[in-house]
Amino acid sequence: MSSSVSVAAEWDLLSDRFYRRITIYSPLPWSSPATTTASSSGGGSSGVSRLDLSTHIVAAAPFGGPIAAVRDDSKIVQLHSEPSRRRLLLFSSSGHPLASSPWTPHLPRLHSLAFSSSLNLLALLSDGSLLRFRLPDLNPITSSSPVPLLPPASGGVADAVFWGGGVAILTEDNRVVVTTDIEVDDPHPRELADPGVAEDEQVLCMAVVEPQLVMSGSPEVLLAVGDRVVAVDEDGVQVLGEALEIGPVQKMAVSPNGKLLAAFAHDGRLLVIPTDFSRIIFEYECDSALPPDQIAWCGLDSVLLYWSEVLLMVGPNGDPVQYNYDEPVMLIPECDGVRILTNSSMEFLHRVPDSTTLIFGIGSMSPAALLYDARDHYDKQSAKAYDNYQLISSSLPEAIEACIDAAGYEFDVSRQHTLLRAATYGLAFCSRFPHGRFQEMCKILRVLNAVRDPEIGMPLTVKQYITATVLIGRLINANQHLLALRISEYLNLNPEVVIMHWACEKITASAAIPDVVLLEGLLGKLRLCKGISYAAVAAHADKSGRRKLAAMLVDHESQSSKQIPLLLSIDEQDKALQKSIESGDTDLVYLVLFHIWQKISVEKSAPLDFFGVINARPLARDLFIAYARHSKHEALKDFFLSTGRLQDAGFLLLKESRELERNPMASKGSPLHGPQVRLVEQAHRLFAETKEHLFESKSAEEHAKLLRVQHQLEVSTKQAIFVGSSVSDTIKTCIVMGNERAAVKVKSEFKVPDKRWYWLKSCALATVGNWDALETFSREKRPPGGYKPFVEACIDAGQKTEALKYIPKLTDPGERSEAYARLNMTEEAKKAASEANNGDELFGRLKSTLAQNTLIDTLRDRLSFQGTY
Repeated sequence: MSSSVSVAAEWDLLSDRFYRRITIYSPLPWSSPATTTASSSGGGSSGVSRLDLSTHIVAAAPFGGPIAAVRDDSKIVQLHSEPSRRRLLLFSSSGHPLASSPWTPHLPRLHSLAFSSSLNLLALLSDGSLLRFRLPDLNPITSSSPVPLLPPASGGVADAVFWGGGVAILTEDNRVVVTTDIEVDDPHPRELADPGVAEDEQVLCMAVVEPQLVMSGSPEVLLAVGDRVVAVDEDGVQVLGEALEIGPVQKMAVSPNGKLLAAFAHDGRLLVIPTDFSRIIFEYECDSALPPDQIAWCGLDSVLLYWSEVLLMVGPNGDPVQYNYDEPVMLIPECDGVRILTNSSMEFLHRVPDSTTLIFGIGSMSPAALLYDARDHYDKQSAKAYDNYQLISSSLPEAIEACIDAAGYEFDVSRQHTLLRAATYGLAFCSRFPHGRFQEMCKILRVLNAVRDPEIGMPLTVKQYITATVLIGRLINANQHLLALRISEYLNLNPEVVIMHWACEKITASAAIPDVVLLEGLLGKLRLCKGISYAAVAAHADKSGRRKLAAMLVDHESQSSKQIPLLLSIDEQDKALQKSIESGDTDLVYLVLFHIWQKISVEKSAPLDFFGVINARPLARDLFIAYARHSKHEALKDFFLSTGRLQDAGFLLLKESRELERNPMASKGSPLHGPQVRLVEQAHRLFAETKEHLFESKSAEEHAKLLRVQHQLEVSTKQAIFVGSSVSDTIKTCIVMGNERAAVKVKSEFKVPDKRWYWLKSCALATVGNWDALETFSREKRPPGGYKPFVEACIDAGQKTEALKYIPKLTDPGERSEAYARLNMTEEAKKAASEANNGDELFGRLKSTLAQNTLIDTLRDRLSFQGTY
């Protein structure tokens, strides 16, 4: 068990819990005189002899993130020990330089640096304005000018606390301003309630309960003012802890879960109290009444306080643990511990996991410790290995799980191997333990060891390793594409995100490489991932100003729905139309057609080129025609005319004229009749251009002439009853209105035959019951078609007496017979039928007519009888 003793010797006991301080990286490269920072785009490089935490404003991102630093211009530095010009420096957690950028000298004084949850670097200036920088190149986001967060005349920044998505600022005139959308380009800061700080009072310190830890979802700002602590939010101000009499608080830190507050009082006491200040959970008398430079939680079980050269860890019971440092220290809280950054090293202080304690605890006889010892004996070929197995056979699954779990918390690779080998020894005797758990931990450790490498510098713990997807996202954002690709392949994840991000970065960084050469390099990697979106990479190329490269990339996109919109955006309209037609998707064809048509409308250019393009493509042409028939008549008319389809344009003009005719306004007079006539006349001229449409041409000409005559009739009669009717109806209407002169004019104008004229006039006179005029008309001259029109008009009007005036004048016996039959004059009908040559056939029709009339009369009599009864 000697190895266990040596492991446990590194631990520190705090109360009943063990803590250990692991050196992750030492020495840090920046502590070497040869350190040179990486250059950002356009920033050049600058040698840095030494990064001294005491002379720089420093920020470190959580979850093993990078470190940013700018020299504090308020600190005195030794001559020639630092470059004369201030620079914004970016390092990995292992101290390797990532980027460097000149710090703009004319800006207001830098107050603090911080990292957002998406790993953008935030720089808060003393006037309350904010700069944001994108990693890893440190280029300003959106603009190099600061974004103001404070209202005018606020006096600048007195104190500030950042969290992942926002910042709380205490102004010099004791107002509190919070911004919860600090990631967006246009943040919306808002002022909280007035904390009520008097002019002679001073805010000693501040802390923030993050919004995700507050029930209301809004941040709660704690201010230590005099002998009290006030909680400030949007709704008001609440004084906390008056009954506890904790006195002036000089330093505060909220626990990771937002439920506890570590407060350093003016008399040297460290107090741990709930954030509602209901009671004091525990307190500790420190040797110094001077407030610590830093205070931070180490998990949820202990609090770290740092004074110059002394780091004190205090727990709920027992003596504290003290660590001595002869160089400046920066505490970086993590979810499961604290990273300790010095000028020369990066350490991690955390509570020893229970599984590790079971295995390596001094004198431990737990099943996990015996299994670990059994593996050691097995490697030495000692029989004690089997003796240990027999002792723990009933608890073997728990022992195996402890060894696997403990391996996950180790940074030392050899110790990871030892613990996993112990687990495999137990697995050989335990079939009921899920082997997938062991394989999963092996994969996690291989990934963690890869990103912990000093060249990568991301010291994640197993608890900070959330998911592989998140880790890969962080790696590609740090331009570690090769490692991200290897991890994706190792974990059987789709490498599309990695390759696409690499391709986009390659395009951005390769401005001097010709498009053809760069395309070959990109395709070599993009083809590694089946189904990758070439369109997204092409879109980035277009955004970067490389339109030719974008056009070449988009040719490799297999999905038309992604390919075509991009082709339109880079002005490859003809190719987009061809691709949409080849896809067979009518929606995509319509998308291209609408895009091109809208561009024509915006540019106010002639659409002839567009018509020529779609006319050569039947599907596009037919879709355009189908759409234009419903809403773009003018465009469709232009298309027909430009492509020589004159008859189609003519039919379209006739359709428009009918739509005008159906317009409700057409019944109110003449305003629409003029355009209607012109449309028909235009159609006539178009039809006349081709010999195949002489009928349509003549019809359109006659129609236009009729519309003009009807329009004149409506004007003269002041009645909108003519337009839209036929020639026959127009004549009948004129006669009914007593305007026979107009009827004769229409007859002459449209060459109406005399035979039809007699029918129309007889019907019209019978309609108004003008029997004298009808009789006079019949005597003018012998009707060209005989007297049948007069007989039919009288019978249809139900005038038997009038009809009998004209029936004898019918020369055809068959016509006389049918007329008598319709008047129920049976004998006369039979007599006339007998005179006809086709008597048998006529008698059959006569019998049918008489039967129908008899049935009608019978029904009429029966109904009349019932009504009188």
